[in-house]
Amino acid sequence: MRVATKTKPAQPRTAKGAAAPVADVAREKDGGILLRLAGAWHLGDELPSSQAVEDALRGTRPAALRFDSSALGAWDTGLLTFLDRLARVCTEREVPFDRAGLPPGVTRMLDLAHAVPSRTDAAAAKKRDGFLARAGLRALAMRKAGGEIVDFVGQITIALGRLLRGRARFRGIDLALFMQDCGPAALPIVTLISFLVGVILAFVGAVQLEQFGAQIYVADLVGLAMVRQMGALMAAIIMAGRTGAAFAAQLGSMKVNEEIDALTTMGIPPLEFLVLPRFIALCLMMPLLCLYADVLGIIGGFVVGTSMLGLSFSQYWNQTVNALTLLDCLPGLIMSVFFGALVATFGCLRGMQCAGSSSAVGDAATSAVVSGIVSIIVADAIFTVLFDILGI
Repeated sequence: MRVATKTKPAQPRTAKGAAAPVADVAREKDGGILLRLAGAWHLGDELPSSQAVEDALRGTRPAALRFDSSALGAWDTGLLTFLDRLARVCTEREVPFDRAGLPPGVTRMLDLAHAVPSRTDAAAAKKRDGFLARAGLRALAMRKAGGEIVDFVGQITIALGRLLRGRARFRGIDLALFMQDCGPAALPIVTLISFLVGVILAFVGAVQLEQFGAQIYVADLVGLAMVRQMGALMAAIIMAGRTGAAFAAQLGSMKVNEEIDALTTMGIPPLEFLVLPRFIALCLMMPLLCLYADVLGIIGGFVVGTSMLGLSFSQYWNQTVNALTLLDCLPGLIMSVFFGALVATFGCLRGMQCAGSSSAVGDAATSAVVSGIVSIIVADAIFTVLFDILGI
């Protein structure tokens, strides 16, 4: 005699033969939601949708979201992605996300995933800030940057004082190398730019002066413009893009490689050993580069005057000599020293502020060039007004 027995239906299987993943939602007596996880959760298989759980969370706010993983089999990132989506919904709805029922490995992986906030969250938070909040934060950042600049200039001033007393600590060979790099090594690019600036000034002036038959005054225009403004200004901009960026990249690389920290550990002041020779070299070389740029600019004007306007060498030379005095050269020389100090200050400051990554070195070099050029233009405007008031 056979006795019929009732058997449980076979649980579905995945392509790999493991039990199919299951996510059952149940309401608890205290108003919470219990999510039962079972089967094997693999990223390549068809995983259950989280929509039912999300709908339950977005409805009447439950007391908590709890888990029962006693029947959970093997799992990978498919399960983590599923749980991470539910965790974000719980955060939005302010529903407690109870991880007590999850396996320890899952809990550790979720903690690791949430250890660092995503950039999208940071960008969204920044977009939620109002105009006044962004303006205030920008003002605070500018105030902090201004304080850092003033502090750095003060440290350089103290280092220069120690140099005058013979107590500054840096190598003379470093100063000589930096003078070589800031002076003779920069002559080719200064030659090209200054000559072309003189050509451009003469050409623009010739087009207008020819209408009045006053071509001879092209020599006055080019000579005065170069020695009073353009020579110092163009040389400074060239050095900001060439030498200021190099200073920032050199010091930034040393900061990344912890060489500056090593100098501090050995009791050697990094500002005196690294910054001071660069600052002195650029301040000493800039007046010489300014004079060189003035001469090349006048030569550029001479080429245009003699080839385009039919002026002779003696005419152009005599007109230039009569138009210029030694007092006319003084503003450009004074400005060139200050421009060199600005380029060296911002180049070294951005290098010393460099963060500890390779990409930060490029950012430091870019910031040094931008800061140097902007400060040069602002200083040039201030000096122009000041010299006009003083009658120089």
